[in-house]
Amino acid sequence: MANHFIRNIIFPPHIRLRFLHSSVPPSPTSSSSFTVDFLVNSCGLSLESALSVSNKFQLNHKTPQKPQSVLQLLKSHHFSHSHVAQLIVKWPQVLNCRIHDNLKPKFDYLVKMGFEGELLPHIILSNPSIAWDSLASSIKPSIQFLRSFLDNDEKFLAAVIRAPWLLGYNSKIRLQQNVDVLMKEGGLPAHVVERFLIVHPRSMFLNPDKLISAVNSVKNLGFETADRMFIQAFSVTVQMSESTWKKKIEVMKSMGFSEEDILKAFKRHPHCLALSEENIRKKLDFYFNTMKLEPQTIIVNPVLVGLPIGKRVRPRYHVFKVLESKKLIKGYTKLQILLIGEKNFHDKYIDQFIDEVPGLLEFYLGIKEGKSSVLDGEEVSFPLQLK
Repeated sequence: MANHFIRNIIFPPHIRLRFLHSSVPPSPTSSSSFTVDFLVNSCGLSLESALSVSNKFQLNHKTPQKPQSVLQLLKSHHFSHSHVAQLIVKWPQVLNCRIHDNLKPKFDYLVKMGFEGELLPHIILSNPSIAWDSLASSIKPSIQFLRSFLDNDEKFLAAVIRAPWLLGYNSKIRLQQNVDVLMKEGGLPAHVVERFLIVHPRSMFLNPDKLISAVNSVKNLGFETADRMFIQAFSVTVQMSESTWKKKIEVMKSMGFSEEDILKAFKRHPHCLALSEENIRKKLDFYFNTMKLEPQTIIVNPVLVGLPIGKRVRPRYHVFKVLESKKLIKGYTKLQILLIGEKNFHDKYIDQFIDEVPGLLEFYLGIKEGKSSVLDGEEVSFPLQLK
């Protein structure tokens, strides 16, 4: 009944319009109805998604075995029903791909290169262009270059899993070009360039001039290429223009930091300057004016600038104030309460005092979820009394 309904009544808009003034009903075996029917019943798409896909893509109802063979190949390579549906929504043309001289050789090669089990669907879904890129002129050269430069399978898989587009069209050409630039002009040793590929792969597709300029900027800030923070500093600075960098420095200065202080903080945790100027200002304002932290605390612990105020800092701080007001805090500081992990926070500051301060968890969650009226700078007024 459901299939009959889909075939004879539910059609994409262009099919409905075609037959609007016709006395002849559309054929239930037409490509349009077959496409919708196949996408829903064989591929697991919702009716809405199937109709949307069928507006842009049609299967030939005369050769139903072709898309069926594609599905069989996908499922034999660990594509779940969900994987299949996702892939078809992203790139429905896969159902028209040739099996023996296109998809199967690619899948076999990728499995041979280490993309086994769930890894293959992950790579294909993250970069569907693999399904239509040439195996001989695109995928193989890219993989061969990566495997020749990254000296073991673990590094190779880590790089591609993080950035599946490394296997894309002409990747080898740009990768080779930028590897040469980093090593010859930038003076970076091979193991540092490896880290670029694994940790910050997008940098390897930058214009070579921009790439070397960003590397030199990081060096000029005092970072050594062997410094473990070198690539993090690069990833922050490469996304900023010189004027944006200067604006962020000025914001920090306006909050009481010297340039020397700012550089010290940046060297410890480069992502402290990855935020917008307004975000930096708001966070420092909370730390200085609400929590009464000293600037030196931020310099030594610049990771604080990256912590979310609403979801982490503010609710933990107010829990600290409640416990402090009830004289339950012993040997802990406001800084410690912010830096520890969520589980340790619950263990030390919530669960430990659940009997002495009933409702403490609800109080904490209320602030965290934005349901509390606690205001920054006000004295905490906790509604429940100490037992």
